[in-house]
Amino acid sequence: MNSSSFLNMAAIGDFDPLSATIPATKVEITVSCRNLLDRDTFSKSDPICVLYTQGIGNKEWREFGRTEVIDNTLNPEFVRKFILDYFFEERQNLRFDLYDVDSKSTNLSKHDFLGQAYCTLGEIVGSLGSRLEKPLGGIPGKKCGTIIVKAEELSNCRESVMMQFCGNKLDKKDFFGKSDPFLVFYRSNEDGTFTICHKTEVVKNTLNPVWQAFKIPVRALCNGDYDRTIKIEVYDWDRDGSIFADAKDTLQQFKRRATVGSAKRYQEYIRSNHDFIGEFSTSYRELSRGQSQFNVYEVINPKKKGKKKKYLNSGTVTLLSFLVDIEVTFLDYIKGGTQINFTVAIDFTASNGNPAQPTSLHYMSPYQLNAYAMALKAVGEIIQDYDSDKMFPALGFGAKLPPDGRVSHEFALNGNPQNPYCNGIDGVMEAYYQSLKSVQLYGPTNFSPVINHVARYAASVKDGSQYFVLLIITDGVISDMAQTKESIVNASCLPMSIIIVGVGPAEFDAMVELDGDEVRISSRGRYAERDIVQFVPFRDYIDRTGNHILSMARLAKDVLAEIPDQFLSYMRTRGIKPSPAPPPYTPPGHPLQTQI
Repeated sequence: MNSSSFLNMAAIGDFDPLSATIPATKVEITVSCRNLLDRDTFSKSDPICVLYTQGIGNKEWREFGRTEVIDNTLNPEFVRKFILDYFFEERQNLRFDLYDVDSKSTNLSKHDFLGQAYCTLGEIVGSLGSRLEKPLGGIPGKKCGTIIVKAEELSNCRESVMMQFCGNKLDKKDFFGKSDPFLVFYRSNEDGTFTICHKTEVVKNTLNPVWQAFKIPVRALCNGDYDRTIKIEVYDWDRDGSIFADAKDTLQQFKRRATVGSAKRYQEYIRSNHDFIGEFSTSYRELSRGQSQFNVYEVINPKKKGKKKKYLNSGTVTLLSFLVDIEVTFLDYIKGGTQINFTVAIDFTASNGNPAQPTSLHYMSPYQLNAYAMALKAVGEIIQDYDSDKMFPALGFGAKLPPDGRVSHEFALNGNPQNPYCNGIDGVMEAYYQSLKSVQLYGPTNFSPVINHVARYAASVKDGSQYFVLLIITDGVISDMAQTKESIVNASCLPMSIIIVGVGPAEFDAMVELDGDEVRISSRGRYAERDIVQFVPFRDYIDRTGNHILSMARLAKDVLAEIPDQFLSYMRTRGIKPSPAPPPYTPPGHPLQTQI
């Protein structure tokens, strides 16, 4: 088999277009309050809670929903829940406003404001037991009480299903042999469009294929809606049908484009480069009946049906087995108390340019963040929600340090090697700015010391209670490639992930090798146990209109999207189960009020 057709087969079987299009898991938000302000003269307040969310890249608050009104209480336990899509890789800002309802008007300005609280969805799920308690504010000089927000992952988001299909008497498409059939699955969206969610392998030279059983999350198959249409297309694999845009287009580049919305283009590649046999539709509810006469489907080719009066079908596809499995999820571990520890390592090599000059990648403009600061803030502000103490080690590499000018590839940005921890992401930013004033940019660009630094900590906590994420921000070509590959292979069996963000105009070809998406990284004949590195060039995410908030949101979404799966792959291969969530907390002296 020639290399291009091998690449084509691998692409059909291995490329996962779900990275952007799988709906997130859904969480149910429950709200209660304690000691609300009393705005009614002759009775207690009649509170309602209104939830607002923000869109990515803008600051506009939009009303998401309202709870019911509970009469005559300052300690409401609202029954109506808010159901939100949860994305680990996004900063999902929330605002909860409380009002005392005085009439039947839906206009909130007609009611008394009782206070508000801001948080992120990550803060709620990252809190102990996924329970966040915050003081209500918004009325100067008044104690407005507290809000308690709890998050619970919806049960149907945990389900995966194992299915197997076979075909019978499919149309013959190849001139010299039989067809080489494969299936492509699509789930329907709210707007009537379809999104690809799975492809089977190709079964060669048969009209009666039996495809391998495969497992898929129910949320990917139907977004948890059991009656939503699932469309399945049947294709004959064509040896000449490359799904790539051109010869230079790598699987990883195509994947990256897919994460910013080209799943539709991927479908078009399949359709234009492989022979369409036919299609059929079903739903999760129908499939859940299992192997039966209800799950034998006629494969219909609409063009053939329109042309030939005696056309019956292009063969049949039968469901052979259907098995539901309840999966342990990323949020189960977070709810059980697993902490995500974040470390940042910043490139201080001379190739960044003199920080005093506006052309430098480290230049501190009074008007906007530089690329290093943007990457650090974008990733750090999301991960910090999953770390209870909010203390982050911040390292630098490739600089000469005062007072003696020695070169270091693993120095503390705050100048304290015994305690490199900074208080919050703002503390890390401040330490970064201070180091630029005290160190001399030098070289070379060595990654292995900072990887080994985090690996030492990760190696000491392998019980699932902690997971480590290292963010390396760099401008250029790596100098210690062999040592870095060795460090990554060693770290691949530890509870850690590495994110590398390339800033500036350099060629980052070597980084692609570290990423391991196409070829698993190896060192001296040893392969990495799992893929733990994600590399992206920041320039791919910069918004052309100059909206830096949007640039940062795009970057964070892409680099953090793989973390939950990398986290789960470590826990599962080690057989580590999530700890049980702590019992619900009832503060002393706060008996629950009877509600009307």
